[in-house]
Amino acid sequence: MTTSTLIIGAGPAGLAMAGRLTRAGVPYVLLEQQHQLAPAWAAHYDRVHLHTVKEYSHLPHIPFPDDYPRYVSRDQLLAYYQSYAAQMKIEPVLDTEVVQVRPEGSQWEVTARDGRKWRADRVVVCTGFNRRPYVPSWPGLEASSLEVLHSRDYRNGAPYRGKKVLVVGMGNTGAELAIDLHEHGAQPYISVRGPVNIILRDVFGRPTQLTAMALRKLPFWLGDAIGSLMSRLTVGDLRSYGIRRPRMAPARQLRELGRTPVIDVGTVRLIREGHIRILPGIRSVAGQEITFEDGRQMVFDAVVLATGYRAAVEAFVEDAAPLLNEHHVPAALWSDARPGLYFLGFDAYSSGILNSIYQDSEKILHHMQHQQASANIPAPIVR
Repeated sequence: MTTSTLIIGAGPAGLAMAGRLTRAGVPYVLLEQQHQLAPAWAAHYDRVHLHTVKEYSHLPHIPFPDDYPRYVSRDQLLAYYQSYAAQMKIEPVLDTEVVQVRPEGSQWEVTARDGRKWRADRVVVCTGFNRRPYVPSWPGLEASSLEVLHSRDYRNGAPYRGKKVLVVGMGNTGAELAIDLHEHGAQPYISVRGPVNIILRDVFGRPTQLTAMALRKLPFWLGDAIGSLMSRLTVGDLRSYGIRRPRMAPARQLRELGRTPVIDVGTVRLIREGHIRILPGIRSVAGQEITFEDGRQMVFDAVVLATGYRAAVEAFVEDAAPLLNEHHVPAALWSDARPGLYFLGFDAYSSGILNSIYQDSEKILHHMQHQQASANIPAPIVR
């Protein structure tokens, strides 16, 4: 099978790229390994909402409905993606897992697990950050009697009512799962290994995302200083609760280390009120007892691993290592060393992943058109 452009992954990045190509009149094939659109979002826990405002989180050409709230819920987001695909006449090939992407002459050969193959002039990899759950291990964990699940498999805290639950990792997911566990009557604890940058989602009614976008226009040193000051003034000192603030400003941490600050939607208040307790990193596990790095030992009923994911692009893109950055994700949208190969949805370091997808999908389309023009191939017209 041959096509002009092949897109891998029907999440927001894949849908955005398909939408751009549809409007430009460029033929494409969109492959998705799961049986539905945006499967990573569908797998998120029940209470999840976007932390970015809807004005900067929609896909190209079709904004969110006017009656959607500023912070869109998971179910609303999934409904929007279904509607987007229908309106843009996007028909992905579902249940098709790509196991290899390799150059073949001047084209790219894409192989699915079931043996089907495609040849394409261009391939856009849109598999995202959340491709493979990261599951850490500690001495004694495998032999323990603890219930252990990754956050990918967590839906809500109802099964844990009255139980003592340890959430491992205080990123945005871990912080919100602790809220959800508390609201369902569980006793949540969060294991935090190192310093954490925390910012409020809204300050005096203004979304922090909009403030961060404005600060990016300033020199880094000035924007970082203002961002750190705002965090100190609005979040306060949490050292007495077990949370240290890193010396690095939230925006700088995102730029240089690829670590998103915790966008607080109520976790800090519950920590101050004693409903969520903070513990250090884990040293070992025995039965249901966990020993922490400070020597404390506590018994738990369950452990939820909010330990993130790995993009694992190198698992299916041949010789991908030179294209990856220090965070093991694609370093750029494309590389002159691999003409025709593009990566979309791997930049969470600027204005939020969904806004980056919106902007970067346009850049990729324009690059494709430029390459076509350079090869004396009539370029499609963007309507």
